[in-house]
Amino acid sequence: MYELKTKENDGDVVAFINSVENPKRQEDAYKLLDIFTETTGLKAKMWGPSMIGFGSYHYKYTSGHEGDAMLVGFSPRKAKVSLYFATGDTEREQLLQELGKHTTGKACVYINKLEDVNVDVLKTLIKQSIIFLKDTYPNN
Repeated sequence: MYELKTKENDGDVVAFINSVENPKRQEDAYKLLDIFTETTGLKAKMWGPSMIGFGSYHYKYTSGHEGDAMLVGFSPRKAKVSLYFATGDTEREQLLQELGKHTTGKACVYINKLEDVNVDVLKTLIKQSIIFLKDTYPNN
């Protein structure tokens, strides 16, 4: 049976951010920690070795695959900062158009630095992602 590698754990969020080598990336990580904490009202938790998540939900697909994932989160990677929001929400796409300079992957939104984005739109993305996931997976 498949087991998720990225799980919530007891890692120290502040120690992880302190380990970020790039000073600007580290500064942005602390600002994002404040933004996500304030916006979600949830405590930051480490997910895997390098992702900081807020809240969680349990999903189950029609295929039978199920697991737990963070509601929202971020990771200060070497190349860019990864932001994690729910996929599949049409409001996400509209908000991303207003976010500012970013790129997207299948599930991630990537930014170079926090100054490149509109923080108010970022906060709205965080809130909308949580609403969407709670509506999609109501038994959490």
